[in-house]
Amino acid sequence: METIRIRYVSDQIEKLTYIENKSDWIDLRAAEDVVMKQGEFRLISLGVAMELPAGYEAHMVPRSSTFKNFGIIQANSMGIIDGSYCGDNDIWRFPAIAMRDTQIHVGDRICQFRIMKNQPTLVFEEVEHLEGADRGGFGSTGTR
Repeated sequence: METIRIRYVSDQIEKLTYIENKSDWIDLRAAEDVVMKQGEFRLISLGVAMELPAGYEAHMVPRSSTFKNFGIIQANSMGIIDGSYCGDNDIWRFPAIAMRDTQIHVGDRICQFRIMKNQPTLVFEEVEHLEGADRGGFGSTGTR
């Protein structure tokens, strides 16, 4: 079991919990009321700063219902929070783009995260020929 040290910078959101055998993803909530107009960008505070275990990073993505419920998408598709982002003022935020006019309230679940081990050290070996069979190039598997 790994331990994540967490600092709540908002007393208006629920404390994070990990529910074993339900999902590896942990919901994060908006820590502020937000009104956005279509096309607007906003970094929405999630009300937490964390110190991840050594050798781990966090992957943050929208919840499956985020677009349906709030009309926002995550600006960078997936957020990576590396282990060095661990100070008191390194507050996690959700980079949102509004696809329609919307309101988000304190406590609304807008995204989720999980922690993953850092990628191991890699060495790239240049070769003249790869041993694998060709699949036909990018986008070659069709639509059905």
